[in-house]
Amino acid sequence: MLNKKPRLPAPVQIPESSSYLQGFRDYLIAQTVSPHTRNAYLSDLIQCSECLTKPLTDWNHDDISDVLIELTKKQKSPRSIARSLSALRSFYKFLREQKLRSDNPVAAHKTPKLGRALPKDISEADVEALIQAPDINTALGLRDRAMFEVLYACGLRVSELINLRLDLINLKQGYLRIIGKGNKERLVPMGQMACEWVEKYLNEGRSQLYKSATDYLFLTQHGGIMSRQNFWYAIKRYALQAGIQAELSPHTMRHAFATHLLNHGADLRVVQMLLGHSDLSTTQIYTHVAQVRMQQLHAQHHPRA
Repeated sequence: MLNKKPRLPAPVQIPESSSYLQGFRDYLIAQTVSPHTRNAYLSDLIQCSECLTKPLTDWNHDDISDVLIELTKKQKSPRSIARSLSALRSFYKFLREQKLRSDNPVAAHKTPKLGRALPKDISEADVEALIQAPDINTALGLRDRAMFEVLYACGLRVSELINLRLDLINLKQGYLRIIGKGNKERLVPMGQMACEWVEKYLNEGRSQLYKSATDYLFLTQHGGIMSRQNFWYAIKRYALQAGIQAELSPHTMRHAFATHLLNHGADLRVVQMLLGHSDLSTTQIYTHVAQVRMQQLHAQHHPRA
């Protein structure tokens, strides 16, 4: 098969003068840090370095404090600041290992508490409206309908969806083979509707988009693989078209998959397996969403609520 490797993100452009950042990038590669994390760390370090005129390699504890204050002034979220701290810790660890520093100025700084945000709830009616929004008389509309069906039926991460290949799909038996985080493999049932729409797309839509040898399932109008950003914009466009008021994103559909399964009585451990969560506590957050929804329905419909 061709093009079996998932598409990698474009590398961050490091200023030529930043030899230490170039060395840090090579260090992260040697540490087998994922391309997405590597890019995030480098972007964060470049952003942090713009807060002070002093070279990043010479920062002390007070400099780190000043940078954190600047990030807060720029209204960066606690999660974003926590990631910047993580990038800085890793960078100064690299400098220590290279014998370029004997200390780590980030050591005394505590990571901000992130809390645990509940996934945004979206109704089954809104999901249905989104799924039916594409014009299935066009190749792109067929593709989008099939993508929405698979996303909701299987609860995939957006990266898993856009990197689906033909050899990972078994329409006859009705399942997908997913290579998830940490290269962990899982089998996910598709359900009848998703199978039917993928088959229809393969028979009537994909051939119109196919331009060159590739075994990726979902193609752009130019025959290439879809990007995360393109799919995000597609969901936003269709949500607007369908008159959906709820905030929608590819990950919202993954949340909906989990929450709606639990609302209909699915076992938590089964949902954990379907989502590809290694830790059950990660999945348990969806039970809170389901409970909140049940309380709302009870208050709305029970005569003595």
